[in-house]
Amino acid sequence: MIGQLRGLLLVKKPNQVLLDVQGVGYEVHIPLTSFYELPAEGNEVLLRIHTHVREDALLLFGFVSQKEKDLFLKLISISGIGPKLAISILSGGRVDELALAVANGNIARLTTIPGVGRKTAERVILELKGQMAPFLAPGESESKQAGPARDRLEEDILSALVNLGYPKSGAEKALAAVKSGPECERTFEELLRRTLRQLAG
Repeated sequence: MIGQLRGLLLVKKPNQVLLDVQGVGYEVHIPLTSFYELPAEGNEVLLRIHTHVREDALLLFGFVSQKEKDLFLKLISISGIGPKLAISILSGGRVDELALAVANGNIARLTTIPGVGRKTAERVILELKGQMAPFLAPGESESKQAGPARDRLEEDILSALVNLGYPKSGAEKALAAVKSGPECERTFEELLRRTLRQLAG
């Protein structure tokens, strides 16, 4: 089983990277939270890996931090939650934010994540509520209000959000709200991060 990979970051997308390890290219599924922490393409990166073996495929799931991987392993231990849904859940917020939602039994917060319905949220809380202490840390969430217009960068962000399961209309409103809020660095990662927080808030 592959537990860790160190190599050259050839391609990075919000939900997947291609890693060159001594000439072998590994496709690794990642949560958005890991995507934010990745260096630019062409740099070396270290990912903690979970290897998921199915009859028809061998899938790799990667994480920048050990805490992310540990929370992922707890999520997939729950009946009915597979690795792809666990990655979606982790993409819904920082580890400490998600842990706080679980610890507080905050079903509404968890159901803002695409693919997580009320029953799934209830199951996660029931199974993990008492196990969140190692993941908790002080944290804040942001929310903002409306505004229009769009460029190539915004198109890329909307495309990423739709690929992650958010409805286009909701993604457009959230991005407009971020644009009309306090000034922020206009990079893909920062605008995507703020738009996701807006969708969650």
